[in-house]
Amino acid sequence: MNTKNLVLMALLVSVGAALYVVIPGISGGMKPDFMLTMMFIGILLFPNVKSVFLLAVTTGVISGLFSTFPGGFFPNIIDKFITAFAFFAFVLILKKAVGKLPVAIALCAAGTVLSGTIFLSAAIFVIGAEIPFGLLFTTVVLPAIVLNGVAFALIYPIVIQLVRRSKFETAVTTSA
Repeated sequence: MNTKNLVLMALLVSVGAALYVVIPGISGGMKPDFMLTMMFIGILLFPNVKSVFLLAVTTGVISGLFSTFPGGFFPNIIDKFITAFAFFAFVLILKKAVGKLPVAIALCAAGTVLSGTIFLSAAIFVIGAEIPFGLLFTTVVLPAIVLNGVAFALIYPIVIQLVRRSKFETAVTTSA
C-alpha cells in the first residue's frame, strides 16, 4: 500500500469522525453516520480489497467508539465490514457507471440503506436489544439516507478535484 493513499484514507476517516461528533443526534440521540459517507468515498477512490478492509475496520471501530446507541460498538463493526464489501462489490460490478455523480449518489444511498438495516439487525440479534426495527428505520435510517446523499454530493466532487490536482494514484486518476 502506498503511504500517500493511507494518508488520504486516514484524512477521509478523520473528517467522517469529526462530522459524526459535531452533528446533533435525532430521534433519541441517534446520529446519521457520516463515517459511512467517507468510507464510500474511500472505496470509490481505492477500489481494492486491502483498502476496503482497512476502511471497513477503521470506520467500524471509530463509529463504534463514538456511537450514542447503547451497545453500539459491535453492531457498528459488523455493519461497516459487511457494508464496505457489499459496496465494493457494487463498485466492481458498476465500474464504468460509478464515475458519474448521480450513479455514485444512488450507490451511496443504497449503501446507507444496507448499513442501517445491518446495524439495526445486529443490534437486535447480537446484543439482544429490544428495539422497534420499523420505527428506528423510519426515523433514523431514512433521514440518514437523505443526509448522507447530500453530504456525498457535496464532498465527493471536492475530493475528486483535490485528488486530480495532487499526485495520488487512485481509481479516479488512473481512469481519467
